[in-house]
Amino acid sequence: MRRLDTFKKAIQRLNYYVCSVSMFVLIPMMFLTTTDVIGRALFSRPVPGAVELSRYMLAIVILLGLAYTQQVKGHPRVTLIVARFPEKVQLVLEIFVGILGMFIVAIFIWQGWVIAHGRAATIVSDVLRIAQYPFRLLVSVGGALLFLELLVDLLTAVGKLFKSSSSEKHKNTASQLE
Repeated sequence: MRRLDTFKKAIQRLNYYVCSVSMFVLIPMMFLTTTDVIGRALFSRPVPGAVELSRYMLAIVILLGLAYTQQVKGHPRVTLIVARFPEKVQLVLEIFVGILGMFIVAIFIWQGWVIAHGRAATIVSDVLRIAQYPFRLLVSVGGALLFLELLVDLLTAVGKLFKSSSSEKHKNTASQLE
């Protein structure tokens, strides 16, 4: 259990710092967009390449923020029906969904890697001629961080399931002794 806590804290700290980088990219993106809109509206002179830069910055913000969003349970969840199930059933469903999510994210990581290292490795943007490779590689990096966060959630749910099973066995044994 102690190893799980250490692993969990390390992953959460890593995801927090990576998300912090993504948050700091949001500030120049905001200034760039504002400058572009003002330049376009007032002076009929947009910032050249502003759309490209905004796309790249948005990719950084989204892909590096995925894992932290999972960490703080910020992704949408529909618990209307599941909340009515017993705790054990909820944990089993959480484990199933965690495994399914990890499988989907693993495909996401793999395909991000394939796309980043394939023909796309030589593609550049139209106006500013910025290489797309690092931004396409972020798909795999963000996916890997999300995979680790899902793994932490899965291990936590499995731990809770075994803990609840052992406490029920203990209660049943204690009630039989009385």
